[in-house]
Amino acid sequence: MTSLSVYSAAAVVLAAGKGTRMKSARHKVLHRLAGKSMLWHVLTALRGAGIPPERTTIVIGDGAAPVRSEVERDFPDALYPFVLQEPQLGTGHAVLTARPAVPTDAETIVVAYGDTPLLRAETVTALLEQRARDDSNGIPVTLVTGVLENPQDLGRILRGTDGALQEIVEFRDASPEQRAVCEVNSGFCAFRAAWLWDALPRVQPARSGEIYLTSLAERAVSSGAGAGSLLLDQIGEAVGVNTRPQQAEAEQILRARIAAHLMAHGVTLQDPATTYLDASVEVGRDSVILAGTHLLGSTRIGADCEIGPNAYVRDSVVADGCRIFLSVVDGAELDRDVTVGPFAHLRPGARCGRGVEVGTGSEIKASTLGAGSKMHHFGYLGDAKLGVNVNVGAGTVTCNFDGERKHATRIGDGAFVGSGTLLVAPVSVGTRALTGAGSVVTKDVANGAKVAGVPARAIGARERPEARKDSTDGDDARPST
Repeated sequence: MTSLSVYSAAAVVLAAGKGTRMKSARHKVLHRLAGKSMLWHVLTALRGAGIPPERTTIVIGDGAAPVRSEVERDFPDALYPFVLQEPQLGTGHAVLTARPAVPTDAETIVVAYGDTPLLRAETVTALLEQRARDDSNGIPVTLVTGVLENPQDLGRILRGTDGALQEIVEFRDASPEQRAVCEVNSGFCAFRAAWLWDALPRVQPARSGEIYLTSLAERAVSSGAGAGSLLLDQIGEAVGVNTRPQQAEAEQILRARIAAHLMAHGVTLQDPATTYLDASVEVGRDSVILAGTHLLGSTRIGADCEIGPNAYVRDSVVADGCRIFLSVVDGAELDRDVTVGPFAHLRPGARCGRGVEVGTGSEIKASTLGAGSKMHHFGYLGDAKLGVNVNVGAGTVTCNFDGERKHATRIGDGAFVGSGTLLVAPVSVGTRALTGAGSVVTKDVANGAKVAGVPARAIGARERPEARKDSTDGDDARPST
């Protein structure tokens, strides 16, 4: 019965409210929690419960074009129907506005709110299951309710002596005795579609001129059909976020959920309270995330990594066995066994091959470092491509910008770039070439050549390592690091 309800269900998401209590120029449902908008979390929950985008109608208000733009950007593979509610005359009016876009074969209509980022797919599924049970008993509406110690201004659920739901009383209309009731209406609900489309147009506007969806519960009760309910242990997940403090509370809950999910799947979090994880982040098994770490955006961390302490990683791909500590990695890709830190900065377009080491104060932008290459000390690589086993000495800078355009630097396999070298792009340093400390390289350096000076000039061929008793391969620290 549940699966049939899912396949025949459609959803209407109310996202037209401006959220004046947020005191923001940004539309309320676009405020972010765990890196994603409130609306993203709601749509993801509905999708996770089996209600696809094409059966989920989003109601937006005048001036809410950014809502549509962000949904289309966040879900590029989906085609969500949008309808404009103008004027905005209450929740019931919003659902009526959505009717032309709702699939005509829908037997169940779920109504959700775009400002409930804590909503989980499991709760949507539970509502569909309860709706199926209620429908088999002839009950046309199912509400999601819960008990709060401090219900504040939420609508109260009034029940009869037999426990049956009788009425929803809005806070402003409730008597002192009714306000003392702690069971509240979340607003999240589901209906038999045929009954909804027949009953909703008959609801009379309130004194404010608005049509309230909650009026349907009383109509169902007065008709003798009755109203069903799903009582949640944690009703907060279905209650809207209306203020900045509520947003902060919801953020903490989401972070705790994400942390619990990762730990259940084999990830160690040294201190979950000081670890900040976006909803879209992935972390592989046996990785360790140390205190003060931020993993944001579309970041993917492999297995057996150690990230942190105090690492900031955003929109990056980190393969197995990497270590990042006290550093910023933003828009970068790291192959296996890469080490970054401390105080390094990998900017968008940085690519590190297997076993690369990036150390103190090093900055890399739009550059590729081949496997085994090392940049242990402060310096800057921009628009550069390094081969394998390149040693970059302390203070090396690629001078890639001439004031108008960016230019590329190429460094061949096994090259040794001495400390303080300035590489004035466009320029190439050949395979196993060497630059002396403090060199200013303005012309290409041939394979195996050795250059030094300002500007750098050839001073001979680089000695092969096998010709020296004390030598190691070209990625050693001599002569300038």
